[in-house]
Amino acid sequence: MGDFPSALKFELGIYVDQFVRWAKLNFDGFFELIKKVSLALLLNVEKLLLLIPWWLFIALVFILGWRIKNWKTGLLYSATIFLIGTFGLWEELMTTLALVISAVIISLIIGIPAGILTAYSNKLEMILKPILDAMQTMPSFVYLIPAIMLFSLGLVPAVFATTIYAIPPVLRLTNLAIRSVPKEMKEAALSFGSSRWQTLFKVELPQALPTIMTGINQTIMMAISMVVTTSMVGARGLGLNVIKSINQIDIAMGFEAGISIVIMAVILDRITQGMAEKFRYPESSE
Repeated sequence: MGDFPSALKFELGIYVDQFVRWAKLNFDGFFELIKKVSLALLLNVEKLLLLIPWWLFIALVFILGWRIKNWKTGLLYSATIFLIGTFGLWEELMTTLALVISAVIISLIIGIPAGILTAYSNKLEMILKPILDAMQTMPSFVYLIPAIMLFSLGLVPAVFATTIYAIPPVLRLTNLAIRSVPKEMKEAALSFGSSRWQTLFKVELPQALPTIMTGINQTIMMAISMVVTTSMVGARGLGLNVIKSINQIDIAMGFEAGISIVIMAVILDRITQGMAEKFRYPESSE
């Protein structure tokens, strides 16, 4: 008696499935282009990272930490990266980092311009707001379904799913950052003869940069959170080791891969936060 009436059942998933299949059939060339570009970007980034000697990479991490904060921080970051190498997971670390970097690059190429356009259009913001809300509340596993349907299994669906999952923060915060630039500053620039483009690049973006950097930080964190999930559709790296450890009930493998992901996430988080602070304008004293 307590069952929901079957006559009122509405199978929305069927229509979504039909739409995805229709899109794949009618825009096959477009998706093939996405596949080639994504794969080329990922493989080239991975190749570049693997070409860097391990000691040079650790030295670069030390320099970044030192420049952003102090030499002790740089030493801590480089020591933890060295620790991952001692686990025998150096290649997996570079592969995972390549996936994150590739997805973040694509997310920024799409998200920042979209955020700027949204800041200039209230109608576009009204349209995108519920979509972004849905994207940020949807479970990450859901993104794998259209990725698999459009690109089958492999590296490309991993990049695609990670990119879609990671776009909302940078888009939202770019929109917020541009809208938060004081109106007086924009009016002053325009009154001195600046064009709309000059005002954007010389006034709005420099003022908005700290908030945009925060959005980039959140996008990186979202991309890292997909590392294990995307290994289910063919991504290699540390996430695959986590999945293997679950299947084989190998606690040692799971712990080493898991702590390596945490170390990578913390270092990237601290570095991007530090960069955001560097771009922040000092508060003017009254």
